[in-house]
Amino acid sequence: MRRRVFTIFLAFLLILGSSQNSVSAKKKTDYNKYSNTKSGFGLSLNKEHKKPGCSIAQGVTKLSDYNAYYCDTKSAKKKKKIIYLTFDCGYENGNTKTILKILKKNKVKAIFFVTEPYIKQNPKLVKRMKKEGHLVGNHTCTHPQLPTKSVSQIKKEVKQCEKTMKELTGYSMDKYIRPPQGSYSERTLKVLQDMGYATMFWSLAWKDWEPSNQPGKSTVVNMFKTYHHPGMMPLIHVISKSDTEALPEIIKYMKDKGYKFGEVSDFVKLPGQTKKSKNKDKITKKITTSNKDKK
Repeated sequence: MRRRVFTIFLAFLLILGSSQNSVSAKKKTDYNKYSNTKSGFGLSLNKEHKKPGCSIAQGVTKLSDYNAYYCDTKSAKKKKKIIYLTFDCGYENGNTKTILKILKKNKVKAIFFVTEPYIKQNPKLVKRMKKEGHLVGNHTCTHPQLPTKSVSQIKKEVKQCEKTMKELTGYSMDKYIRPPQGSYSERTLKVLQDMGYATMFWSLAWKDWEPSNQPGKSTVVNMFKTYHHPGMMPLIHVISKSDTEALPEIIKYMKDKGYKFGEVSDFVKLPGQTKKSKNKDKITKKITTSNKDKK
């Protein structure tokens, strides 16, 4: 009798295990079904202060289907005057401390997309971003055009940046990612979505990424005066001297126009995220002297 009961129990376990394996197999995504045709993110700006149009990669009908965004569409439709400042941090050029000081003085929150080299070279600055209430998103390790990478390579680029963030700052990476160079495909969007990320593009940009060829403060300010729109999400590079010099005037101008400064987490929710949890991540690992930022 005992042997019979044991046999039945064993059979039950085998069936259960087989069922679970079947469910796991069904959840595995075949990324070959998604187009990997590379697309550069582009905008069609207008001077009517309306949401700009944007380029869409092959296979993509709506960016939001892949938890990807370039502006706050709902605010744009309702003509709600709100702006989300976003900064790309490929490397430090001496401007980030000034930017953080300006944001703090004006009580404005932003999101900073950091690369692994930026974290390694400036852990104190990244910690300061978090301590002062900003979001810190992923900008990958080596800043590659993601469609040129395999699925496993994309995951490595993202996860390694996450790991370095945690190890050197004690904070977890906020799961918002900006694709390097704005290069993307339907496949990359799907991979990032499956990793729990929201892909963030932009609704206003200008040539500001060459330190030796800066547009000038007035040019940057005029970009906002000419093309501002409800729900806007401008791309600002921390290496830009012109952007840094223009930032106080930009903030004042936008406030004078009735705009409020929001956080991308206000309109893009991540799985399991609550409104007040995004910046309460506690430091769980001690930072050794070998990981201290260079003076």
